[in-house]
Amino acid sequence: MTPPILEARGLHVAFNGVKAADDVSIAIHDGEFLAIIGPNGSGKTTLLNICTGYIRPRSGSVLLDGHDITHLSPRAIARRGVARAFQIPQLFSAQRVIDNMMLALAATGGLWSAVQPLETARRREEACELLDLVGLAGDADRISSTLPEGHRKLLDIAVALALKPRLLLLDEPTSGVSALERFPLMEALMSALRQRRITALFVEHDMDVVARYASRVLVWNAGNIMAEGRPDEVFSNAQVRQRVVGVA
Repeated sequence: MTPPILEARGLHVAFNGVKAADDVSIAIHDGEFLAIIGPNGSGKTTLLNICTGYIRPRSGSVLLDGHDITHLSPRAIARRGVARAFQIPQLFSAQRVIDNMMLALAATGGLWSAVQPLETARRREEACELLDLVGLAGDADRISSTLPEGHRKLLDIAVALALKPRLLLLDEPTSGVSALERFPLMEALMSALRQRRITALFVEHDMDVVARYASRVLVWNAGNIMAEGRPDEVFSNAQVRQRVVGVA
């Protein structure tokens, strides 16, 4: 197997004495779609925050392509090819969809982009390509706040893709999305990831989504990984079914 894109080694994190990560080690490899499941408050989102520089572990390290990124800022980590989409979309809700995309593209260009006009022919073309990639081309001129929740999630993902990441971390991509929207959202997401050859790690509470789309699953419980494997292996584990899935 090739070396991992991202590797966490011996992570320890606690909040008010509650362990969110207790000597946790994980690795994600090129082309994987790795899901993390577990009870609320078990530390799943904490892992994403550590890997993207929003939280520093008490001990342990995070490696990207073998290089230690544990103490880098979120911006520095993003520049190295790790993007993040949040449980609650981080959008300029009063602006048009296309404006959100052009702002994201401008932000990737550094100081020089900040003094250029927001809308340039090249930037608009790239923004439209990304919107088309996630199925939002028809929504380009809508105000972002008027989008259905599933489309807001896809816009947030398109904003993350503007960073041209190798690895995308997603926090509950189907949270707050209606039952009718969740699978179209995931199909659009998976299509975009495959086309851009992007590896992904996602936290998810919807077991149907995990079973259908994950290539590998980690089960997080009380700051530890209690099970790992293909979705069919994990969901046949009696402890996982009882403690996480909620069936005997």
